[in-house]
Amino acid sequence: MKRLAAILTAATLCFAGTAAAEAVKQRVVVLTDIENEPDDSESMVRLLVYSNEIDVEAIVATTSVHMKNRVAPESLRAIITAYGQVQANLLLHAPGYPTAQALQDRVTQGLPLYGMTGVGKGKDSPGSDRIIALLDTPDNRPLWVSVWGGANTLAQALYKLRETRSPAEVKRLVAKLRVYTISDQDDSGIWMRKTFPDLFYIVSPGGYGNATWSGIMHVEAGFDNTEISNAWLGANIQQGHGPLGAMYPDVAYGMEGDTPSFLALIPNGLNVPDHPEWGGWGGRYELYVPKLADTDPKGFNGGMAIEQEPRPIWSNAVDTYTPFVASDFGRAVRPSDKSATGYKTTVWRWRKDFQNDFAARMDWTIRPYAKANHPPVVALGHADHLTVKSGERFTLSAAGSRDPDGDNLSYLWFHYPEAGSLKTPIAIAGAENIYAVPVVAPQVSKAETAHFIVKVTDKGAPALTRYARVIVTITPN
Repeated sequence: MKRLAAILTAATLCFAGTAAAEAVKQRVVVLTDIENEPDDSESMVRLLVYSNEIDVEAIVATTSVHMKNRVAPESLRAIITAYGQVQANLLLHAPGYPTAQALQDRVTQGLPLYGMTGVGKGKDSPGSDRIIALLDTPDNRPLWVSVWGGANTLAQALYKLRETRSPAEVKRLVAKLRVYTISDQDDSGIWMRKTFPDLFYIVSPGGYGNATWSGIMHVEAGFDNTEISNAWLGANIQQGHGPLGAMYPDVAYGMEGDTPSFLALIPNGLNVPDHPEWGGWGGRYELYVPKLADTDPKGFNGGMAIEQEPRPIWSNAVDTYTPFVASDFGRAVRPSDKSATGYKTTVWRWRKDFQNDFAARMDWTIRPYAKANHPPVVALGHADHLTVKSGERFTLSAAGSRDPDGDNLSYLWFHYPEAGSLKTPIAIAGAENIYAVPVVAPQVSKAETAHFIVKVTDKGAPALTRYARVIVTITPN
């Protein structure tokens, strides 16, 4: 765990300058049990329209507890073929979209075996070999493994490394890995967490009803859930959005349950992938040992046995969120009279933003630049780390923010108490919806950190949001 702490400390120091930090594309390997149900295909469509923002280095067809004895790489290839028909149009809107052939070359597969029956001597696969080759690549960036189904292809790669490399080399390569699994969908996840105690691992173990990732599809009573409705998906993603939209299937069990595993890797000014505790589009997670009783061990998970976690992992964290809603007159927005609290809240609080962002990118697949919307560019009028004293009045500013389409911009500043060490909410000293706002630092008895977020949203259609995060260290007088 000391190595993990060192990694996080280094990531914190490297965070100075949001735009600079997020300019580096994250390397990603996807493990998917595509054809188990439609949601993997849905998530694949979304992943492809963000493939200019993320280096997708392998897409591996795998098994899971829900599909134990077959893999379906041909389904991945069919979606990529549809992407190839729109890749040129995507390039009209943003650079960096890989060719369809480049992505086809990255499709591979694990063994058609379930869980730990596919891990051991002689159980190598093209997928596990690819993961090892990517770890061996002389690239200083971490390698994220986004696990949409079973994780045994990654487990086999780690097994082979342990059997064929020195302990020091295994430790070095494991330190490059970042794993985010959509719950545990085979029995290899707990084996990896036991066997490789330094492995960076994000997971909601246990029943799916307890899982943070389900916030993407969660219908929160009393709030607007329009952007996950079937009608919204039909109008904004599936129909009238070319060959790639046509590949997005209807929801069967839940919408895009796998998507949160890569949402936090998209550069948007909010996401800081190496800091799950800071929160972002993929949810918020904290490093601790979850109690077995807290993991919904009797809830649905496909019938897997649930064990007590042996060591700290990145797992469920709780946010309390009060959305701002539009006002008909006067100040443009006001806090809602309703709040929500829970694990799922850490994802769905951003859902309108990331759903609109997806819809805009689907427009990019078919429309010329002038007929589509593009996200604003957020700037800060100061550093993204500030130090102030208790009682000091300071200003947060998004001066210089702009919109590439010339759209009018709306601003919203707020304190994100769960992300910092100071958990007591800090109010903005005035209207929150101005580009520059005053804040008075509260009294503290020791140095504390407070995270402030600005949301900058254009008035295009769909409205698009980008963010900046300012970390304020507050010291006693």
